[in-house]
Amino acid sequence: MAQRTTTSSTIPDALKNFDSLPDAANVRQPVVQALFGCSSATVWRMVKRGTLPKPRKLSERLTAWNVGELRKVLSS
Repeated sequence: MAQRTTTSSTIPDALKNFDSLPDAANVRQPVVQALFGCSSATVWRMVKRGTLPKPRKLSERLTAWNVGELRKVLSS
């Protein structure tokens, strides 16, 4: 019988320190998923519905959400 290994999911530092980040900071998708407790697909569905702000394209392969905009959504 094969052994199942348990991998502990690591909490991104940006999530641990989210409250201390400035509103102008940007966070990546894993932080957004953890903040809202949802999957990657749900994050993009929420963006499409307009319940989450659109992310910013910082480079060709880097997309991030503005912390200030996420705080507004979390507080409403």
